[in-house]
Amino acid sequence: MPRTGWRKPESDRRLSDLVSVGVLTKVFPPDVVDAVIAECGRTEQRRRSLPARSVAYFAMGMALHSDGSYEDVLALISDGLAWAERSEESPKLANKAAISHARDRLGAEPMEKLFARVAVPLAAEGAPGCWLAGRRLVAVDGTCLDLADTPTNDAFFGRPGVAKGEKSAFPQARVVALAECGTHAIFDAVIGPYTTSENKLTTGLLDSLEEGMLCLADRGFYSFDAWQKAVRTGADLCWRVTDTLRLESIEDLPDGSYLAEVFHSVKDRKRRHPVTVRVIEYTIKDGREPAGPFRLVTTILDHTEVPAIELAAAYAQRWEIESAFDELKTHQRGPRAVLRSKSPDLVLQEIWGHLCCHYAIRSLMLDAALQAGRDPDRISFVAALRISRRSIAQQGAFPP
Repeated sequence: MPRTGWRKPESDRRLSDLVSVGVLTKVFPPDVVDAVIAECGRTEQRRRSLPARSVAYFAMGMALHSDGSYEDVLALISDGLAWAERSEESPKLANKAAISHARDRLGAEPMEKLFARVAVPLAAEGAPGCWLAGRRLVAVDGTCLDLADTPTNDAFFGRPGVAKGEKSAFPQARVVALAECGTHAIFDAVIGPYTTSENKLTTGLLDSLEEGMLCLADRGFYSFDAWQKAVRTGADLCWRVTDTLRLESIEDLPDGSYLAEVFHSVKDRKRRHPVTVRVIEYTIKDGREPAGPFRLVTTILDHTEVPAIELAAAYAQRWEIESAFDELKTHQRGPRAVLRSKSPDLVLQEIWGHLCCHYAIRSLMLDAALQAGRDPDRISFVAALRISRRSIAQQGAFPP
């Protein structure tokens, strides 16, 4: 309800156009944004038409309105912040050059720290589709994003090769993330050049695991060192491994799984420094060609605590992080779209803005699911994105 004496800012935009800013400010409150900016030393020394706080919301707004121009996005963000802050002044909008300079001043670090400060797993204990035997289901995986084809982006990020020794059309950034399976909420991520492998980037991500989680990962992520690093966090693991990984069976279990020893290397095998894991092997037969065989290793050694068939079914939840990447890349960013930033630091800022925006929308979806008593991953991301965006057009923007 409006306060006494408060007037709506002079603007011809509809309140529905400003809902998107409310989504962002609810999940990323202005005081948190200001605190992170201050910690990074980006607070303005003099009054500017584009303060750092507005630029941080602008970075998220670019993700929410990925098909809008700089000026369009800034207009929505500025009007929305005016509504949120009960301002009576309609700010004078900066041009594209001024926006670019403001983005340069902010840099990528505040957006990265803002995401790290706010993003956490969302599901309450017992939420449908989010837990297994008292453990929160999370998954790790990676994806790549096409970037603007500039010399600096190419030099910093690199690009994949294609047939006949040629290079792809665009440089690419690699993103490896941890997501909560039941809500699709990405709660930690590492961004690096395409030339850096997923396994190497994952090393800096595993510390975000914690006791009470069950982490799922595809076979490309397993290594003895990564497994040990993840185990030290206290989380349980259920990772697919290749058929070539040598496992020495030491005990068969009644549910069809078995305990085995795995070694760091052949040399280590002679020194007898094994790690005991539980192995689940299975195929999927659903009337089509049999899928598999699948080979999982887990830290949950007690078959009575989580039977093999439940772990095999839970491993299918790993695909939820693929769906989260699809939401971000296909629907939020736009299909076949290339990120607009021309320099590496702004590319990182833009990607962190996308991750913040996706997290905000997923938070909104969880609130809606709780109110409706629904499983959060049964709600349409496209519908939630459309509601969050509303319309970027002004009243009267289209002729009769």
